[in-house]
Amino acid sequence: EALPPPGAPGCYSSHQAAAVNLRRFVGCAVREFTFLARKPGCGGLHVTTDACWGRCETWEQKPVLDPPFIESHQRVCTYNETRLVSVKLPNCLPSVEPTFTYPVALRCDCSVCLTSTTECVTSV
Repeated sequence: EALPPPGAPGCYSSHQAAAVNLRRFVGCAVREFTFLARKPGCGGLHVTTDACWGRCETWEQKPVLDPPFIESHQRVCTYNETRLVSVKLPNCLPSVEPTFTYPVALRCDCSVCLTSTTECVTSV
């Protein structure tokens, strides 16, 4: 699938995102992210990757005559296209496989959160 043209609304590369005012940004972008890769029986390893970052517009339409009486459109900034990368964690016990695999974001979009591929968490 072809990437949207540069400047398409809500779609930014990590280079374009750096030039955007992040406090006012509404949309979804690939952005560099560092995390500590860990698993039981191994040492941790700081990994820098590309992840999805942003704020997506959501809305509700009222009223709806059938339960739950509100039509809700909740979209999140999430992965559209990824590739998997594996690293070897340090100092693993002999019985522990040292490979740690994580996704690298190639393209991100504002879309519905799919529980089949994403941990969708809400807080009240």
